[in-house]
Formats: sequence, C-alpha cells, structure tokens
Amino acid sequence: LTAADVEHCSPKFWSMMTDPICSLDIAMFTILAAHVGLTIGTLSRHLRRRPDLRPLVDRLLRFDTVGIYLLTERGHGLDAFNIETTATKTKDGFILHTPREEATKFMPASTPAFGIPKVALVNAKLIVDGQNRGARFFIVPICNEHEMYRGVISTRLPTRSGTNPLDFSITQFDNVRLPPTAIVASDITDFALPERPLEAWWDEVWRIQLGTMAVPAPWINALKATAFIGGRYSMHRTIVGKGSDIPIISFRTQQWPVLNATAVAMVMDNWFPRSIKFAMADTTDHRVRHAMSVIVKTTVCRHFQRCVPEMAERCGAQGTFEHNYMAKIEACPKELITNDGKGVIIAEGDILTLCIRLFSELLLERYTIPMPSPNSSLLARHAWGLMEENRGILRSVGDHRSESFNSLVLPQSEAVIEAIGHAMAYAAAKEAELPQPILDIYECSAIRQDPAWYSENVGLNRMAQRRQEDVADTAALPKLNTYLDALHIENYVSAPIVSDAAWKTYVASLPRYTGNATAEPQQSQHIQAAL
Repeated sequence: LTAADVEHCSPKFWSMMTDPICSLDIAMFTILAAHVGLTIGTLSRHLRRRPDLRPLVDRLLRFDTVGIYLLTERGHGLDAFNIETTATKTKDGFILHTPREEATKFMPASTPAFGIPKVALVNAKLIVDGQNRGARFFIVPICNEHEMYRGVISTRLPTRSGTNPLDFSITQFDNVRLPPTAIVASDITDFALPERPLEAWWDEVWRIQLGTMAVPAPWINALKATAFIGGRYSMHRTIVGKGSDIPIISFRTQQWPVLNATAVAMVMDNWFPRSIKFAMADTTDHRVRHAMSVIVKTTVCRHFQRCVPEMAERCGAQGTFEHNYMAKIEACPKELITNDGKGVIIAEGDILTLCIRLFSELLLERYTIPMPSPNSSLLARHAWGLMEENRGILRSVGDHRSESFNSLVLPQSEAVIEAIGHAMAYAAAKEAELPQPILDIYECSAIRQDPAWYSENVGLNRMAQRRQEDVADTAALPKLNTYLDALHIENYVSAPIVSDAAWKTYVASLPRYTGNATAEPQQSQHIQAAL
C-alpha cells in the first residue's frame, strides 16, 4: 500500500477496507481506519510540496508508528467546527494547548499501553497575533513505546461493554511546543484567514467523507457471515417429528430471518462497490460525495442492527456464545446491538445527526443526489413519496429553522435517508441482475420498515404484504444453499455450529472434567427424601 493508494483511494485501498478479515476484529479495524484512512490520508496530499513529511508517512505505512486522528472534543461532539483547542503561533513554532476540560479530545486511543509509538493529527484553532485564523491540523508526537511525551496527557476510559479491548482515551495538551513544520499544510507559511471558514474547515477534514463511507464495510461482511452461519445451522439442526427429524429451516419463522439476512447481505455487497465508484469517480461535488457516504452508512448499519439480532435469536442458546460469532456483534437482548456496532454507527459522524443535516439540505434543494426514477420500483416510489411529503410540510411551515420544522420534519430524517438507500440498493441489485427471489425478499424487507405508507399509497394492505412475503420466501428457499455459497464468506467463518461434524470436533477440543468422587450417604438420603 502506497501513499498514493491512500490519497486517491485506489482499488487496493478499498480492497483492504472491505477485506472480510476486518469483520472478525473491530478493534483492529478501528485502528486501521484512523491510521490509514484518516492520518495517512490527510498527510498524503501534501507530500508533493512537503517532502519533509515523507519519513513520517513511510513509518506509518510500515506500521512502525500508529497514527491517530484527534478532531472531536468532549464538550462539542459532532460540532467539531467550534473546537476550543488552540495552536498559538510563536516566533519558533506553535504552542498547542487545551484551555479547559470540555476541550479535551475524545476518544481516540492515545495511551502507551500497547508498547508502540503514536503520533496524532490534532485539529486546533490557529491563533496568530491573537486572531483565530481557522482550524488546522498539527502533527503531534503522543507517546513512545513506554510513556507519554511531555505536556501530553492521556486518560484511559473504561472498557465499553461488549467490545474488543482498545485504549480509548481523553487526550489533553498542556502548552506543548511544536516546530513550524508541525502544521499540516502544503505551504507552512500561509496563515491567512479563510474567506469561507466553514468551507475551509471541510477541506481540512476531507478524509471524514471517505471515512463515513469506509466504516460500514466490516458490517457487510458481518451480515454475510451471520446469514451463512444462521443458514447452515438451520439446515442441519432438527427437532423430532412424527416418524422423522425435521430441520428447523422447514418453519417459516426460521426461513424469514435466514432469507432476509441472506438477501440483505447480497444486496449490500453488490451496492457498496458501486457506491464507492460513484463517490470516487462519478461526482466531483464533495457535498454529493458526503451525501452518498451518509446514505450508505445509514442503510448498511440499520440493516445490520435488524438482521443480526434476529438471526442470533433464531439460533437459540448457540447464538449467545462468542465462538459462534454472532455474540461478538450482538450484545444483549435489551440493546439488540453490540457496542462495537454502536461504535461504527457513531464513528465518522453519528448516523442520526448526519441524516438530519443531509435531509435538511436535500429539502432546501442546496444540491441533488441521483435517486432512481419513482417508476422504477416500489422502493423508489416510496423514497420519492417521502421526500415530496416533507417538502410539502416545509412549504407549509415556511422556515426550516421554525419549531414546526423541528417537530414535524427532523424526526423523519433518518427514515427518509434510509428509504433512499433502500431504493438505490435495490436499483443496483436489479441492474446487476441479482436473482429475482433475492430482489423480492429485499423489497419485502424494506417494506417492513414503513408498512403504513405502502398500505396508504399503493394499496398494499397488511394481508397483501404478508402474501407478498410468502411468495418471495417460497421462491427463494429451494435455492438457499446456492445463495449462501454465493456470499463467498465460508473461508472466514469458524463458528462450529455450521455443521454437525464441525460441532462435534469443536466439543472434543474443549476442557473436560471427570472424577471418581462418590456422594456421601447423607447426601444420598437427602436426594431420596426429596424424591
């Protein structure tokens, strides 16, 4: 992997981000996404005019040093444009400082706990002659193999339940002196105040748009693995019937979770590379690129949240064990999603907040996105219908800053953005000629998210929706084995419940406890008395 691969997000870069191995260790992927996608990515575009950055980038590419990306602050969250950390220009460089607790950087892993040097790109307000010249990134050494560098303070946060361990931290700076070359810019002498500060800030954090697109990648492979494990288990797990054993896949209540997860995984796996191509090659408008990233992230992550818990539950007690994979990504019945999954939902921008902003911009027609024709499918008609419905509300209230807009429109943001994603994904699947039963199952899955709209607007009442699902399930079930093979995930699945033979081999490898103890006579008498 070269700096150019990272800068231009080459096929090699996306191949790494979408490798199925990433879905097996989300802590590893978290490090990878920030290290490569954000840190190396941000530095890469300055290398032509900043050859002095090459040694650092080379160390990062060799993974001799871990790069972290310190943007958001504890007191500001996603309002990162209004950060408080300062980098004050001095005659011999800069002084980086955290003015108060609310300005601490939250929550990239910045401790020396794992014995590897770390360097950060820290976003801070550039202060020149007492004037705020806008937010810039600064290269800041964080720790060596053993300890923090002077003036850098890392407070390790407690482990988040249900996650792989990572040293998430709160990071602050106490008058840390930096050289003039620490500023991340092609021209290190340009301290001019940007004419359009917000646009300049977006240009500084340009890798976030690509990060938003990249972070859901492991969950597509997690969906594929979940469908494969649940499907194979349901085929060989049986109950006693009259005269013969009956596979649990014979029951519709088992068929739907398996077929739904399989269809969603196939459709998302087909849509994701096409979305990457659109964002990277087919549009030059950074707003549209970011919009596409938000739509993809929202759609993939919400599918993940619905499919994985349902499939894990249908695997019974087996679905609760870590060795069967689903327990790693499905934490507990109350949450129905792991904290690793929540981390993805929040990483590179919380889904709901991203949807609110995107939905508002689309309603205000600040730019447009390429939605499928409303006549192309039921899902496209749904997406267009929701957009028009909310445009009507906006016209009636008149002002997008009004309380009515806040109360009536904003709560619809995520549902509409996801509906757009459903329509796009379905259109891509249809164009790619995915099997018709898979298309039909996916359509039914999307309809389930807003059944009232389909009943009110296309005459598809509850019973019609149920019958439509029945037809789709019946058509897809005979080909389930073929569809599971088409996921191409088997080589990454180690869950022993995928076959009876694998389960017996696994059990034979577990610790066994035997002994020669006998019950005391008094204990035997108590047992007999109880009986």
